[in-house]
Amino acid sequence: MVIPFLFLTCNANPPIKLTMSSSSEIMVLCQPDERKSCGACCGLYNYVDSSRGALTERLRARTKRFRELVKTPDDLKRYADATFAAEDFTKRYEVIYCCEYLGFLDDKERKVGCLVHPMQMSGVDMRTVSFYGRDVCAGHLCPSHHFIPRSQQLILLKIIDDWYLYGLCLTDIDLVVTYFRLIANRVGQEIKPDVFDRQELKDIALEFFGWKTTWPYRSPSANRLGKYYFDGSQYMISHIDYEKYGREISPLNSIFLSLSSEFQNGDELEAAEKMVWKNIDTFVSIYQDFS
Repeated sequence: MVIPFLFLTCNANPPIKLTMSSSSEIMVLCQPDERKSCGACCGLYNYVDSSRGALTERLRARTKRFRELVKTPDDLKRYADATFAAEDFTKRYEVIYCCEYLGFLDDKERKVGCLVHPMQMSGVDMRTVSFYGRDVCAGHLCPSHHFIPRSQQLILLKIIDDWYLYGLCLTDIDLVVTYFRLIANRVGQEIKPDVFDRQELKDIALEFFGWKTTWPYRSPSANRLGKYYFDGSQYMISHIDYEKYGREISPLNSIFLSLSSEFQNGDELEAAEKMVWKNIDTFVSIYQDFS
């Protein structure tokens, strides 16, 4: 069975040579701790309106409905029917399923996840009712588990404690790998996770990854997600026409695509480059002061 979200939940740009993590033991990143989690493979970001506010309202309503309606497995159809009736399931990309059983797992709404997982149902596994079924849901790990180096995975866990931002960044391989590669090239060594015990460096990196939601040059198109844009059942990889601005391809091209960039003119492109380089320069300067 070929599952589209195996490649579409992660933005892996061909120009970057991806290498699999050297660790033989995979660290599962879906539910890493009590402060965050990721629901991208469940179609979390595939709704036409996948803004933080819209998804929060959607997940909150589902969780409340599930807790009120589902007492036994026989109640699941009633819950599903009510959810489909109450929600707009219009998608960015028709091929990726948006699971109706994704909700908040905790009262503080810090973790998103499967409402029919056995850990939520006193050991009863009801994932057989889901679109992909229990075996796929239990066995699938997105490409980020394999293509983001372990040290960078650990860094993400240290700096991001927000389910919405965590899922967007974790599944964007280009954004993560390119950023830390550029920093490593400047300082001459790989950045270790314990470096981010220093709040100053954590804040700088968090500013960068926060651009996933606040980037001022982000395309307003609803059918864009990272470097991808969608047309019904088709998906394509976007590109930036640097020739139009009399420029060579930017060394930050992968980052710009991951941030869904759409520049109106050369001045905006130059301003965007300055933003990213300033962030990296600031990180490097503080890092070297501590070293």
